[in-house]
Amino acid sequence: MSSSGGTKAIVAALAANLGIAVTKFIAYLLTGSSSMLAESVHSVADSGNQGLLLLGGRRAQRAASPTHQFGYGRARYIYAFIVSIVLFSLGGCFALYEAWHKFSDPHPIEGRWWWVPLAVLGLAIVMEGFSFRTAIHEANAVRGTKSFRQYVKESRAPEIPVILLEDLGALVGLVLALFGVSMTLITGDGRWDAIGSAAIGVLLVVIAAFLAKEMSLMLLGESADPQHQHAIEAAIPGEGIISVIHLRTLHLGPDEVLVAAKVEVERADDATHVARAIDGAEVRIREAIPLRAQIYIEPDLRRPGVAAEVPAARDE
Repeated sequence: MSSSGGTKAIVAALAANLGIAVTKFIAYLLTGSSSMLAESVHSVADSGNQGLLLLGGRRAQRAASPTHQFGYGRARYIYAFIVSIVLFSLGGCFALYEAWHKFSDPHPIEGRWWWVPLAVLGLAIVMEGFSFRTAIHEANAVRGTKSFRQYVKESRAPEIPVILLEDLGALVGLVLALFGVSMTLITGDGRWDAIGSAAIGVLLVVIAAFLAKEMSLMLLGESADPQHQHAIEAAIPGEGIISVIHLRTLHLGPDEVLVAAKVEVERADDATHVARAIDGAEVRIREAIPLRAQIYIEPDLRRPGVAAEVPAARDE
């Protein structure tokens, strides 16, 4: 992956979730807690998700081929979309099933190991907090003045937004599990444990649905973000190019953008001058944005009374 920050956030989350999954499962074996089992599966699903994100980043590095002439950058979007499906099917649905099963046949948490779930959940909150802190740090390095909500919705790179939502969901899920386990210990009623598991399931399904929507928009193909779009449009006019007639951009991957523009040139220019003007515009575009760019510029003459086309805003 070209983004070292994204890789760092993924590795931190993977290390945390692997350790947490083991400790949660041990706690489940010792106590039979439904919330602990739901959280164990949640952590296993998250670990698999981080593995998929790393695999997607690796596959995206493959060189372009005759069949995939624009490269494999969108592999990162594909694997991020798979992550949202895994989070829904393996994490959320299992937690809801376990809640239904436990509510039908509730059992209190008894025996000398009753304190283990509380200790494990406390440790897990600390470890997930470290992973979430790393993800926030990496997001702060690239989100600029955007709010976290804007950053997650508008980012063209999937990894850090996915990790942010996963870690946030994990922390909230741990609090819900802690509530369910604590109430079960206090009241001796195992239905509280089932309620905690159900709440975790609903939480995961909501996060998965949101991620699936955002990743599907990336898969369909999104334009450069408005800041880069304006920078490209401003960079094109120059010696030999009067104005931009219309401009289209498309992300081929998080770090690469396709730029297609029709530009107005001088009526009296010959082919040599037009070619030189286009070469100059390509240089200016690459200097204006921190992305790799595949650029195609078509020279034209503006027809009287025809204004420049403005690309539509992103669908919500």
